[in-house]
Amino acid sequence: MPTDAQNTPHNAPALEFKSSTFSVPVLVLSSDDFVIIEQQLQKKTQLAPDFFKNSPVVFDVQWLNKHNLALDIKTLAAIIRKAGLLPIGIRGGNDAQNKHALELGIPVYSVHNSLATEPKKAEAAPQKTAESPVVPATKVETTLITHPVRSGQRLYAEGDLIILAQVSAGAEILAEGNIHVYGSLRGRALAGVQGNTGARIFCSQLAAELISIAGIYKISEDMRDVVRDKPVQIYLQEHALIIKEIT
Repeated sequence: MPTDAQNTPHNAPALEFKSSTFSVPVLVLSSDDFVIIEQQLQKKTQLAPDFFKNSPVVFDVQWLNKHNLALDIKTLAAIIRKAGLLPIGIRGGNDAQNKHALELGIPVYSVHNSLATEPKKAEAAPQKTAESPVVPATKVETTLITHPVRSGQRLYAEGDLIILAQVSAGAEILAEGNIHVYGSLRGRALAGVQGNTGARIFCSQLAAELISIAGIYKISEDMRDVVRDKPVQIYLQEHALIIKEIT
């Protein structure tokens, strides 16, 4: 017969491991100049301070190592923390960098299945002339999310971000381009985070905690007198956020 001690909660497991998926921004480095890195990182985080504050980040040094550019991991980690971010991993590091990162308590991640891409080498092009200048094309990526974005999750897209489900309260979505939410938007949405004033936010039901375009934002208290719980588009006009119902 089981004893009273065996029936107590103290004998139940105190913890367990479960598989889960978290979206973490990846800082892909293409320069070994710490002055430039710090300046640009501060500029980026200031565009969306609510999103980046205390945000975990993995830094990717694969491109630097392929081009034999040395980088001190301790200095880089200090710059990241100074910008208000929390470095939680290194990716693409060499043996010495990985060892140094582990000494600092920063885990090492594999580069396999990486979303980060190495800057493409320029293909051979016809000789440039004054009459026919060659203009490089800019490719904008679109990120498609088909599942709900739950509270505590953060998503970042370098181009447009399309979500075919709801964004829960406490979730944060951020894109350098436009944001489309084909469901209720209850969390935070920040579009045009790199200064794109032409970016827009579209959603089927507006109930957001915060909306922002190119650093100009409104919080829920500022949206009490605007259209809520209806499909809307949000854009900038003369440095002011316009929220317009989609009919």
